[in-house]
Amino acid sequence: MTRKVLVLGGTGLLGHATIDVLIDRGYDVTSIALPPMPAEDLFEPYGDRVTSHLGDITHMDDDEVLGLLEGHYAVMYAIGADERVTPPAPSSRFFYEANVLPTQRVAALARLAGVAKFVVYGSYFAHFAEAMPELELMTEGYPLMRLLQEQVAFAEGDGAMDVTSLRLPYIFGTMPGRMPLWKMFMDQLRSREQFPAHPEGVTAAVTTRQVGQAAVGAMERGEHRGTYPISGYALRHEDFYRTMVELMEIQTAIVPVPVAALEQAMLQIDEACAQQGVEHGISMVKADRIRGRDLSVDPALTQEALGFEDDDVPAAIEETIRYILEHEGDAPAT
Repeated sequence: MTRKVLVLGGTGLLGHATIDVLIDRGYDVTSIALPPMPAEDLFEPYGDRVTSHLGDITHMDDDEVLGLLEGHYAVMYAIGADERVTPPAPSSRFFYEANVLPTQRVAALARLAGVAKFVVYGSYFAHFAEAMPELELMTEGYPLMRLLQEQVAFAEGDGAMDVTSLRLPYIFGTMPGRMPLWKMFMDQLRSREQFPAHPEGVTAAVTTRQVGQAAVGAMERGEHRGTYPISGYALRHEDFYRTMVELMEIQTAIVPVPVAALEQAMLQIDEACAQQGVEHGISMVKADRIRGRDLSVDPALTQEALGFEDDDVPAAIEETIRYILEHEGDAPAT
């Protein structure tokens, strides 16, 4: 009998990439996502292998959620709020309510429904909060709540359901009807004659295809309470900005600057936010310091364990930027 997998956020960039891999590996899929559909024919290539529901699972009652979960082997939890949000202070409360409480509830109901596997789509900031304590990320609302999200999901699974967490970095790729989030970087570059970049700043990066493969790998091969930072490429921030400028054919100059040069400006942004009663999930001062650090991740940490393949991340970056340029104004943000 074909196993069924429930993908929360199946019409989003990561959920859709995961569905691609699940279908390829012989699973049937149920997608639950917020309306509207980004493209009416999004699941048409999969025929009757994907059942799509539009709705907010966080607003459904327990019996309705249990009914959706019934008969599913696994749940892929690809929903929640990321660090782009600037919520009312304290940000920890917002991310607790957006990421921790819903994850705990769905994981608890999944366990009751007899689900065997549960995969959380988290953040690589949780990885660096543990691996680089000098960054002091444990005091920031967003990474702290990402760590707590993992722990409550693990606790709900103990003894009954294998729960794993992907710690996701910069992700590049496209899908029908969704505007990649990198448009915001492109808008910033357009608005400036000069744009600062920290020469030592590096981030881990992957393609959507690698995320889908890693997620299904975590479901099939991951160990309960396993946390998996994934990466396929070490991307210099300066190189990323220059690539965008080149493809956009604009004259914005990318200017290498030390972290200390921007600290006062970042502090002023944090102070202005405090006066407005809002707070970033990671303070602007700390976020800028982080952009000046090497946050690359060795793919060997998790690639063999999860079985995701090598991919051409620079090509995916170029594809993503070109897609944005061709579709600006057409589609909702991812």
